[in-house]
Amino acid sequence: MANGGRRLSIEALIARYGLAAVFLGAGVEGETMVLAGGLFAHEGMLSLPGTMIAAAVGSFMADQALFAAGRRFRGHRWVVRAQAKPAFAKALQTLERYPTGFIFAFRFLYGLRTVSPVAIGTSHVPFRTFVAINAVAAVTWSVLFTSLGYVFGTGIAELFGRYRPHGRQWLWVVLAATVLGLAFGGFRWWRRRRIR
Repeated sequence: MANGGRRLSIEALIARYGLAAVFLGAGVEGETMVLAGGLFAHEGMLSLPGTMIAAAVGSFMADQALFAAGRRFRGHRWVVRAQAKPAFAKALQTLERYPTGFIFAFRFLYGLRTVSPVAIGTSHVPFRTFVAINAVAAVTWSVLFTSLGYVFGTGIAELFGRYRPHGRQWLWVVLAATVLGLAFGGFRWWRRRRIR
C-alpha cells in the first residue's frame, strides 16, 4: 500500500508540475521520478526530449551542489558525520582505484548515490574533471531511465506487439539508445586503454 501511495504521489507531482517536478525529482528522488517522467512522455503528457533534459540538468545540478558542499565544508560536522559512515569510506576506496569510472558510475550504484558526490568533493579530484564526467554521466543516466519509463511504462505486453510510439517520439528513443551505446562503447575503450 505504501508503495502504491508513493507512486501515486509521484504521478500527482508530475501531473501538476510537469517538467519542473522531473527536474527537482531527478536530484532528490532519483530514478523513480525519471521513470515516471518517461511514462508521462509515452502518454503524451510531457515532451520526451524535454523530460530527458530536465532529468539530466536536475541530476547534474544536485550532484554538483553535493560535490561543492563536500569541498567547501570538509571540516563541518555534517560532513565529518558522513565520513564516519561505511558508504563514505567505500566511495573513497572505489574512487581511489577507479577515479574516472567511479565518477561516471556512482549515480547507478545503490547506496552510494547521495554520499558519493560529497565524498568526491573531499578528495583531490579537480573541479573541472568532476564537472566534465558528471555532465556525461547525468545525460547518460537521464536518457537511460527516461527511455526505460517511456518504453516499459505501459507494460511488457505493449512492447511485444501493441507498442506504438507517438509521432516523432520514436526518433528520441532511437537517439537515446544510440547515446547509451556510444557511452558504453567509450567507457569500454577507456577501460581497455587504462589496463594496457
